Amino acid sequence: MSKSSPAGKPSIRDVAARAGVSYQTVSRVLNDRTNIRAGTRDRVLEAMHELGYRPNRAARMLATSRSRLIGVVATVNGGYYGPTSIISAIEDAARAGGYAIMLTTPRNLSAAELSSAVEHLLREGVEGIIAVAPQTRAADAMSALADPVPAVILQADGSHGDIGLSVDNELGAGLAVRHLVELGHRRIAVLNGPGDWTEAIARTRGFVRSVHDAGAEVVGAADGDWTAESGYRGFQQLVGCGATAVFCANDQMALGLLHAASDRGLRTPVDLSVVGFDDVPEAAHYIPPLTTIRQDFDELGRRAIAALLARVERDEPLFRSAIPPRLIVRASTLPIAPTRQAPRTSRLVL
Repeated sequence: MSKSSPAGKPSIRDVAARAGVSYQTVSRVLNDRTNIRAGTRDRVLEAMHELGYRPNRAARMLATSRSRLIGVVATVNGGYYGPTSIISAIEDAARAGGYAIMLTTPRNLSAAELSSAVEHLLREGVEGIIAVAPQTRAADAMSALADPVPAVILQADGSHGDIGLSVDNELGAGLAVRHLVELGHRRIAVLNGPGDWTEAIARTRGFVRSVHDAGAEVVGAADGDWTAESGYRGFQQLVGCGATAVFCANDQMALGLLHAASDRGLRTPVDLSVVGFDDVPEAAHYIPPLTTIRQDFDELGRRAIAALLARVERDEPLFRSAIPPRLIVRASTLPIAPTRQAPRTSRLVL
């Protein structure tokens, strides 16, 4: 290694010397220029690897006026499977595209706090901002703040136009209802998510519409906050409604509801079929394993990065439809049929 590097750190000139090229050629490789022969590019990359060279982001920003840095505003703190999975997928997709992310989590959802979070990212030189904003007012506020740089809002509904991306939550709820109806269920209850979350609103809307379209009946509804504890409490609100099946707006609430049903002596799925939403890794190991709706968070992360970079380059919007989810059938649902249920006199009902 060249001794000219301060503190023993290799420089761009060290890489050039090792690869046998000019430092301008190394710079073109670092900046992804296309006018570089493949063999030359490979020699430079090999030299960088051998020397342990790490490009200096600040220096590259000065040289190219590009930070290759994407800001992420997350309006929820840890503990929520969906947002956490989305942020991880965004980071993977950004890294694959040669970008880094800078994450900020506002303390609350006030306009001042959200504006402060955006200003912080802008001062750091981000090229664009992705907002993971599942609450309706957070998504609305981030949409209003999206002017300084290109932006994409995730978990948003259709009201945010080209900058909104999401999984099709209404379709997912419809898949759950269709599955239950095909099993013969006509009296179905719902355990809703928080009323200020866009996803919860869409799932409830899709559930109600699909039940009515199928000629079935919504016989009970309870509200939860995404936690298993709220699912346990929500079950108590549904006791006596006569449902043979329950759609839960996420898997954690379904877990609590399964627990409460068991405590009451109900047998899932013989007495009560249950469907969740998300397909968390543990869902396959619930007792019984949970039938649920799977979201493709990796695809949402990839689309977020692709859509944001298209906006950076002022290209046309890439995605005009939500990501379709999938029904995952496991052991928590069962057909209503004489051969699959206990005699009427002994069968427990919700």
